[in-house]
Amino acid sequence: MTNFLMASFDEIIQGKVTDVYFMRTKEILRKEGLSNIRVVAEIHAYSMPKGFNWAILVGVGEVAKILEGKEVDVYSLPEGTLFRPVHPVMNIEGPYEAFCEYETVILGTLRHSTSIATRAARCKKCAGDKPLLFFGTRSVHPIIAPMVDRAAFIGGCDGISDVCGAERLGLKPLGTMPHALIVVFGDQVKAWKAFDKHMPEDVPRIALCDTWFDERVEALMAAEALGSRLYAVRFDTPSSRRGDMRKIVEETRWTLNAKGFNHVKIIVSGGVDEEVIAQLKDVADGFGVGTAIAFPLSIDLSMDIVEVEGEPRSKKGKWPGKKNLYRCWNCFEDYVTLYGREMDRCPKCNSKVESMLKPIVLKGKVVYEEKSPREVREYVLKQLKLLKDLQLDSAR
Repeated sequence: MTNFLMASFDEIIQGKVTDVYFMRTKEILRKEGLSNIRVVAEIHAYSMPKGFNWAILVGVGEVAKILEGKEVDVYSLPEGTLFRPVHPVMNIEGPYEAFCEYETVILGTLRHSTSIATRAARCKKCAGDKPLLFFGTRSVHPIIAPMVDRAAFIGGCDGISDVCGAERLGLKPLGTMPHALIVVFGDQVKAWKAFDKHMPEDVPRIALCDTWFDERVEALMAAEALGSRLYAVRFDTPSSRRGDMRKIVEETRWTLNAKGFNHVKIIVSGGVDEEVIAQLKDVADGFGVGTAIAFPLSIDLSMDIVEVEGEPRSKKGKWPGKKNLYRCWNCFEDYVTLYGREMDRCPKCNSKVESMLKPIVLKGKVVYEEKSPREVREYVLKQLKLLKDLQLDSAR
């Protein structure tokens, strides 16, 4: 029987999950007597996908664990911090040999979680107070499902459908019903009534209304079948049958209201991303997002040496020198300075600024204090409220 193909934690910590040129670099440095040469390596994103001008950093605690026991000091933005292009998000300081082979897994860890959380945050920024549910577990390998669920939740999703991921996060999994239930019954009304009959009272009665008939028709059928017990209808219409979803939702809303079912909400899922949410947020009552968050555009974090033995030094295209990042929480502006050039006040509004790069590993000892996913999510939502409206520019 074939086992899941995965790297073990021990293989990661032993530096086996790495690009081979780092192993070769380590060998060369040793043979040339340069094992103890000290550097500052900076992690940053000098470019982002089209239409993106910020991202949400996630994966900080995992990086601290990867570098535990190594001869390094690590300073990072806190988990869930919004960052902008070029700005440093993490500094690793110490002998290059001590951490060079971990660049691959550090970047993989940060890139993946950060990309997911960023797309979730963009969707949540568009959705505002409307519920945003993550249905994307089926888009990823099950081995990494809890990681994906955590990043989506931290990024702003109000709930997730995956049972395992929800348990890890201390959440109750949220979801409705699959088309399979209706197809097996062969009758929408029978399936809806069976769901209502057997599900616990605390499970919202949300009827899937696009299996065979027009969405408006099935929504009215569900409302008439369940009456006041029906919380919402969900449209998961395939793209080949979708048409203009806004007009479908508007027509359904009008019809439900005309028939006295004003209490029934409308939830849209299937092919939803921030652009779809922006188009529907004033007519729909909630959204289910899967692939757009689970398989997001990549936030291309990279790691570059910016200082060698105290001398600012970097490859072309990158800013040399160890840096600080300061944030003004009053006007939500960030400022980068060379290390040692401290900033106390915001040059724009004269408010106090905060130094954002915090120690997470000192001399190999983890000093990072991990916050709960709920706390990190609240931190993300706080920052999203400080942003101006999202500028959408073909983020698909």
